[in-house]
Amino acid sequence: MSPKTLSDDTIRRVPLLRADQPLGAAVAEIVAAELPALPVVDAGDALVGIFGEREFIAAIFPGYIGELRYAGFVRKSVDEVLEQRSECAAEPVAKHMNTEHIDVGPDHSDAQLAEIFLHHRVLIIPVVEGGEVSGVVTRADFFTALAARLPT
Repeated sequence: MSPKTLSDDTIRRVPLLRADQPLGAAVAEIVAAELPALPVVDAGDALVGIFGEREFIAAIFPGYIGELRYAGFVRKSVDEVLEQRSECAAEPVAKHMNTEHIDVGPDHSDAQLAEIFLHHRVLIIPVVEGGEVSGVVTRADFFTALAARLPT
């Protein structure tokens, strides 16, 4: 029997977002799941991207915000921005999702997860089995499992 890996205890079954799903409904699912992001699948249930906090913020705020090094001169209230961008709630997730996702297979190692979290700065890693998402490993869950194994 092989040694137990950290990810044995950290793989979560999560709801999957659909690429054609309205952004507003997707955001509600992310909030309900209490995760920073969720995998996005196409009509055939194949992983096509990730949509979460960062992508939502980018969808709401004007594109130039991401280019600024300082935004202190921008109005403090988000209400005006939300009113101007209210139509984005009906836009499909596919328009805003991150398609440069990284996933792992069911036989991934703890070292592989650590490398991905360190070098790619992602918050979730989808686990893909047989072409479909079977769960995710979150950076927070991986950290908690790693910390629990640290000798004190």
